[in-house]
Amino acid sequence: MKSIARVRRSVQDARRAYNRLSRWYDGLANASEGPLRDRGLQMLAAQPGERVLVIGFGTGHALVSLAGAVAPSGYVVGVDISDGMARVAARRLIRAKCAGRVALALADGARPPFAAGSFDAIFISFTLELFDTPLLPSVLASCRETLKPTGRLGVVALAKEPRGDALPARLYELAHRTLPRWVDCRPIFVGPLLQEHGFCIVASTRHTMWGLPVDVVLAHKSGGGLADGVEFIP
Repeated sequence: MKSIARVRRSVQDARRAYNRLSRWYDGLANASEGPLRDRGLQMLAAQPGERVLVIGFGTGHALVSLAGAVAPSGYVVGVDISDGMARVAARRLIRAKCAGRVALALADGARPPFAAGSFDAIFISFTLELFDTPLLPSVLASCRETLKPTGRLGVVALAKEPRGDALPARLYELAHRTLPRWVDCRPIFVGPLLQEHGFCIVASTRHTMWGLPVDVVLAHKSGGGLADGVEFIP
C-alpha cells in the first residue's frame, strides 16, 4: 500500500528474534501493550459459545482472556510463527486452567490453515503491522474467508497519520528503516486498510504508546466503509 514502509526482515529472522525474546517479552512490552490489547478485547466482546482466532498470540494474554469469555462451550485457536512464544503461552494457559479450550498452531498468519467460515471473530493485536506491505491484502483476505458471514475482526496496531506523522513516529520509522532486524514493525493506515479490503468499521479509538499513535478498531465482515453513526478517528 502506498506510503506504508516495507518490512525487510524475513519470516525466519522474525521467528529467531521472537524465540530469543519470548522469555523476556512480557517484561519489555506488556506494561505498554497490555492496556491497549485489553481495550481491543473489550471492543471485540467475545461471547460464550463463540469460536475465536488469534493471529500472533505472543505470550498468550489474549488467549486466556478469550478462553474465559467464550466458556463453557466456545473455543479459541491461536497461530504464531514463534515456538518460543508458543511455549510461554502454553504455560500461561495451563496456569490459568483454560488450556482445554485453546489450541495453538505454529503457522504463518498470512495464510492461516483453516476452512472458510470457521470463526465468529478474529483478534490481531500488535501483529498486523509486522506483515510486509505486499502481504497485507493476503492477510485480510484470509481473515474475511475464515470468518463467518456475520463475523467480526478486532485489530490493535501502530497507526500512521494520513496528514503526516509527528516527530516520534518519524523517528520510529527511521529506526525501522535503518535497523529492520530490531525494529520490525511500522505504523500502518489501520482503518483505511480494513475498509479497502472489504471490512465495515463499527468502532475505532485512537490511543498513544511511547508517543506513537495506536488504533483500536472493530470491524465486521459484511460490507465496507463505516457503519452508520460511527466516526473513524484519523
